[in-house]
Amino acid sequence: MLKRFIINNKFQNLLLKTQSYKNSRKNNTVMLSTEKLDPQQELLLKERCILVNETDSNIGSASKEECHLLGPNGCPPPLHRAFSVFLFNSNGELLLQQRSSHKITFPLHYTNTCCSHPLATEDEMLETDAAGVKKAALRRLIFELGIPEREIQLSDINYLTRIYYSSPSLSGKWGEHEIDYILFMKKNVTLNPNLNEIKEVQYVSRENFENLIANLVKNNVPITPWFQMIIDKFLLLWWDNLDNLSKFVDHKSIHRM
Repeated sequence: MLKRFIINNKFQNLLLKTQSYKNSRKNNTVMLSTEKLDPQQELLLKERCILVNETDSNIGSASKEECHLLGPNGCPPPLHRAFSVFLFNSNGELLLQQRSSHKITFPLHYTNTCCSHPLATEDEMLETDAAGVKKAALRRLIFELGIPEREIQLSDINYLTRIYYSSPSLSGKWGEHEIDYILFMKKNVTLNPNLNEIKEVQYVSRENFENLIANLVKNNVPITPWFQMIIDKFLLLWWDNLDNLSKFVDHKSIHRM
């Protein structure tokens, strides 16, 4: 059994920094207005994300912009709910994507199949069996990867566990501070990627995965921090047990990365 999430002094400091962020949010928003952003991505900054406390209880909402702007001295944005999808085909190959250059956070980074946020809407705030998060994942799989709606259902998504992490982006202006739901799927799907979201996609086998990651690092191709953390701690073990994941399901813990 993996260790249960424990709040420590470092995390409490992050919460204090988050409060500092809220106090300075107005100044940062003025700064944002002078930055040239992709129009489609800028529009998405108005979406409302779900704010949570350290036990993942819903405590309100904030715009996607507010949830990703760093405060003074790099203090983290408000803690919010997110998800990371790992989609495998029938051969057990994992679908990876490289984020587009238009992305505001972590552009051109390699990452897992799909990463985003449930929104503060009635459907996506449903708590039972993470139904709201799964609905959000379906929405983004259709939007980002162009998977036809008829090809995927809520029942295809397996909710494994949650992780907590915080990381600034290379720009020093944006970052993440999330409780991230880990979702696995094994299904053959049709892909038609949204080029505003994704530069490229590729399937990779378990046998070739570690070489691929090593080559990305060798060629200075960045990897999203959450994906790297999951690779380091969980992914290979889960992948080796792809058809027997039930023993890794842990809905009680929030694993601090």
